[in-house]
Amino acid sequence: MLGELSEYENLGTPGYFFELLSQLKKNEGKWTATNVREFFFNRIVDGRRVFDGCLPLAFSIGILLADDEGIIAMEPEFVGYFSSEKYLCAKFLERFLSKLEEDEIFDEIFDSRNISYDIVYHSIQISNSAFLFKYANIKQLLIDFGFLNFHPDRAINRLIVNPKYKKMFDKNVLPGIKKRKTGIEEFQKLLEQKQMHGEDAEVFVLSFEVRRLNGHAKIEEVQRISEYDVGAGYDIVSYDDIDSSESDRFIEVKSFTDVPRFFWSRNEIDVAKVKRHRYFLYLVDRSKMSQDKYVPMIIQDPYDQILKNEKEWDLRTEKYFVIKR
Repeated sequence: MLGELSEYENLGTPGYFFELLSQLKKNEGKWTATNVREFFFNRIVDGRRVFDGCLPLAFSIGILLADDEGIIAMEPEFVGYFSSEKYLCAKFLERFLSKLEEDEIFDEIFDSRNISYDIVYHSIQISNSAFLFKYANIKQLLIDFGFLNFHPDRAINRLIVNPKYKKMFDKNVLPGIKKRKTGIEEFQKLLEQKQMHGEDAEVFVLSFEVRRLNGHAKIEEVQRISEYDVGAGYDIVSYDDIDSSESDRFIEVKSFTDVPRFFWSRNEIDVAKVKRHRYFLYLVDRSKMSQDKYVPMIIQDPYDQILKNEKEWDLRTEKYFVIKR
């Protein structure tokens, strides 16, 4: 259980583990935990002097093994990861995040409420408070290994996922976040949107935007953020045209068949009211998504074009939120 590692001060740094594994390879079949402690005693590696949690972590995530006599060996897969410290660092992170996703502390740290998306810096954000004091050493490990960085704006009390590790986040962290989204309201929302709002429509619109903005200098910053930020009020952040220098098109995707119809949440409406002409509804006919050159129905400023246009749109209240006075 990785939660048991909270008692240690330092879980390790890239320099420490690269040197440790190099020494184990050099002294194969000879070293015990005592040899490791003696080798690093009174040394400073990556600015650290205490290495109390490094071996326990390495054993916990399975990159080190010990036989009945206490002889330490590398897990065979890691023997080939010594082309560089950078490469070893990436493989270490993959193993750590994979084990973390299987552990119960994952639920506390990577709760979807702790994750958001920064449209200015085009990065995934994680609340500092997600780690709590008892997981401060895990946060420091992820910072030391370059997976997390401090937010560029120090006034914002959040960490950001290093863009070079976004694919790793999507592969090793995001599935666990999706799997753990629970609660009656969330379940009901998913049921409501199963027919009206599918991930396939969002993927379609993302591809549509990339084609529409072909040639834009920052095309890679057109992002489907609904995977990371459940409270943004829109699904995709994009650019209004090829000359836009900053994100200025915020897209909420709804899908339908036959007649355009969809659920529009209170939060989405509130965001549409604030962003007005920069907020767009993309209504996607699922039966036409496979057609070449299909263009979804695009509504700019839907707060005005839909809520104030009863001649074209029929607004129905499906449920009320009630509080006793």
